[in-house]
Amino acid sequence: MRRTNNIRKPISLRQGTTLAAGVSAAFLAQPALAQDAEDEEVVLDTLEIKDHTADSNPYTQEGAPYKARISGDVRRTKPLSETPATITVLTERQIEESGANDLREILSAQPGVTIGTGENGNAFGDRFIIRGHEARSDVFVDGLRDPGMTTRESFVVDQIEITKGPSSSFAGRGATGGAVNSITKQASTDYMFTRIDGGVGTDDYYRATLDTNIPLTDTLAVRVNGLYSYEEIPNRNFSDRDRWGAAVSGAWTPSDTIRVLLDYYHLTANDIPDLGGYVPAPTGTAGNVTVYGPWDDVPNYAQDGDFLDTEVDTFTGRIFITPWEGFTVTNSTRYGETSNGYVLTGLRGGAYDPDAGTYDALRLSTHQGNQEVEYFTNQFNVLGEFDTGSIGHSVIVGSEYSNMKVANGTYDITETGTTNCTYAGRGGSLSQGYCITDANRDVTVTNIHDLAQRVITDGTIDSAWKVETLSFYAMDTVDLTEWLSVHGGVRLDAFDYSNDVLGRGATEPTNYSYSDTLWNGHAGIGVKPMEEVYLYLNWGTAKNINGGESDLGSNCGYGGICVADGTDIGDGRPESSESFEAGVKADLFDDRFMATAAVFQITKDDVFESAGDGYSEGGSLNTGKNRVRGVEFGLVGNLTSGLSGQAALTLMDSEITGSNDPSKIGRRLSNFANTQFSGQVRYQATDAFAFGGTATYKSAMFAGQPDDAAGYDETLEVYRYRVPSYWVFDAFASYQFTPNLGARLNMTNVGDEDYYQAGYRSGHFLYKGDERRTTLTVTAKF
Repeated sequence: MRRTNNIRKPISLRQGTTLAAGVSAAFLAQPALAQDAEDEEVVLDTLEIKDHTADSNPYTQEGAPYKARISGDVRRTKPLSETPATITVLTERQIEESGANDLREILSAQPGVTIGTGENGNAFGDRFIIRGHEARSDVFVDGLRDPGMTTRESFVVDQIEITKGPSSSFAGRGATGGAVNSITKQASTDYMFTRIDGGVGTDDYYRATLDTNIPLTDTLAVRVNGLYSYEEIPNRNFSDRDRWGAAVSGAWTPSDTIRVLLDYYHLTANDIPDLGGYVPAPTGTAGNVTVYGPWDDVPNYAQDGDFLDTEVDTFTGRIFITPWEGFTVTNSTRYGETSNGYVLTGLRGGAYDPDAGTYDALRLSTHQGNQEVEYFTNQFNVLGEFDTGSIGHSVIVGSEYSNMKVANGTYDITETGTTNCTYAGRGGSLSQGYCITDANRDVTVTNIHDLAQRVITDGTIDSAWKVETLSFYAMDTVDLTEWLSVHGGVRLDAFDYSNDVLGRGATEPTNYSYSDTLWNGHAGIGVKPMEEVYLYLNWGTAKNINGGESDLGSNCGYGGICVADGTDIGDGRPESSESFEAGVKADLFDDRFMATAAVFQITKDDVFESAGDGYSEGGSLNTGKNRVRGVEFGLVGNLTSGLSGQAALTLMDSEITGSNDPSKIGRRLSNFANTQFSGQVRYQATDAFAFGGTATYKSAMFAGQPDDAAGYDETLEVYRYRVPSYWVFDAFASYQFTPNLGARLNMTNVGDEDYYQAGYRSGHFLYKGDERRTTLTVTAKF
């Protein structure tokens, strides 16, 4: 028989009250029966009504605020404790108490995830690398792809799900190292509530959020979320982050079998990022090498007029039809428009001369680009649970259509400030620039934020990227016995790719286009030797199209299409990945605590790489290969009624196993940390007072192009640009004054550590993590 999957949606308070009233009426209606049996003692079971609070995450395990019991993706039909994959879920409570607010900040602390950098050929914004592989196009919201490079906030998020390992059966093209799926807050007819959070902190930190849910009738409800946030970057206070957003969700349940959701989401983010420090190139001899890390004391050198601006508008409609128990039809449609534009200041120079003991002057560099995205997607699913004889099935059959268009453009920039130094440019020619340091790395300018004095106007569109995809998939989890199950699925993605690229100096664009069909699948086996323990073995594949990253155009050195003859895109083969994962999950203490462990291997073949020198058009070939092996351990939930936590440790190893450049073979992947740890604990000391903290560790990384070998110096036989390892600790404490009023104090980066989250391939700028910040947030509910 089919084993019960234990997935239960929250029961409303209204339903619970009705149930209690009905039971009471049933007993009160039988007084004669009670009198006739007065000599007998009647003992009734205690009726216990349990429910989530109105504003809580409906996917969490009761009594364990950090532990999600189910995924928000309807295609994940089993509880997470019986899902054959490593899925890290960050609940709303955990995110709030960590003190992190936007997606990049949240994910940068997670094991198995690192942050990628941009420049001119790759856009700035949320760029993630999962298990060593590029994932900036593998970000989803409520199971639908969220394309484009943007800034993403958490004010409307119930939980964030990070699936690790190839998962193209669910995600479609890409998803080599994994995918990120944010589950948003939805309107409900079950509650009426309003929650307001207001925060203030050091470095001009101000943040206010609103969450209100209003049932208009028994079948119609609306939920509104709002955000305003401003903060200076701690101790780098010329740079700041300024955001406001709104989300409106409507829910209509005309009958017990039909539910309709309509959502609108908007975000405006106007930031002045700080590109941090730089790494001098390694120097010395092969037998006596010094590898330099970042110069920690680089001042904030952002220029007046720098910006990173994001605008996001999305409309989503979903319908859920359950004509009978065990059978559900869903349809989701989304239309979205996003924009992401930036002009930012980086660094160049700074090389160390070991003979003279001096440094080349650091000079300013300009990085710019903009991206306009328009997309439409529709996803249709049929989910069924049924038995064939003694064998149970959980079947998913679906289709998806998406049409994504991205216009990548430039800005025309004129620098009107007076130059103050001369340097050797490309080809040895002398150029004038803006230097901020001398040979001893001392800052020599007083107007450091007003050197370039840029005049910025809109430029041309240099890449018009479009991918239209039609997908079909089918999956089944078969429960052969109470303790043995098998699972599998297959997906077809038929796509049409087109990219009109305007090369440097060209007056007419060149069209690159092709079509193909991608097949992907997954299969495995699950065993439950006891009720609390689940063992699994899983195999899966992923494929990605050549030129599939929308912001790269024909930039050979960044993974873009680079063609020597005609308009063929490589040899037409997709990049392909294969994964094996074996794991165990133990759901303990009445399902309030889960321990997991998994070993995995990902091999990626036919990696798209340049056959030239990285910049000239030597052509692009599907000739690269790499491998990532590792083990991941996780704990999440409550050890006692008052002690909650989540912790994970990832140990990985990477290697380039094939390339048209033989010198790369055997090297490690770039922006790849071999050892990563994250832990967050929370202790409820009294009914009103709780405290806790987080710890994050990432081992050293080396800069380079994601999905490619880390930069290497052949003469010195060392990796060139090192991003050092780091530990960062955060702390929080909260007090609930009344059921409706509480406060939380957060201190992030308690030790005021200088740490860096990613390094650009040339070492000339690194993303610097935020220094210490203290914030106080007051929460009112009514």
